[in-house]
Amino acid sequence: MNLTGKSHPVLAIAPQAGGSAIAGDYISMKKTEHVTIEVIVAQGNATPPAITLHQATEVAGTGNKALAKDVGILLVASAAASDVVVKQTSGVAFTPGAALANKIVIFEVPVDALDIDNGFDCIQVRAGASNALNLISATYWCSGERYHGKSKIVD
Repeated sequence: MNLTGKSHPVLAIAPQAGGSAIAGDYISMKKTEHVTIEVIVAQGNATPPAITLHQATEVAGTGNKALAKDVGILLVASAAASDVVVKQTSGVAFTPGAALANKIVIFEVPVDALDIDNGFDCIQVRAGASNALNLISATYWCSGERYHGKSKIVD
């Protein structure tokens, strides 16, 4: 089965310059077991963006706070030189190195990484301000859906 047959892509951050902080859209994980967050950084300046994960109780961002449970992080440090994905130290944030390159940062977020006991069921990716020469985009890949194809941008 192909990727879209097993997962549901949702645009988190449309491609844009990283001169100021960027907040991706929130998505609901109510009917999803796992989200792979793929962040693409076309780094044209040595000031890398800090990439962080946040959670909320609604897709509007209600009660948002930083994700507290560490998740898996993977990195392709220079997509032009290699397509090998390298495991990084687990966490809730990641800042790629200063090298100028096209980078892929991946966060593996199971639903139980959220504070479900307190009603948090929505996830968001953010990129801190870095430099306008750094282009950033992100996609949420939702898998383990109970109802494949249902919208994740509504509660």
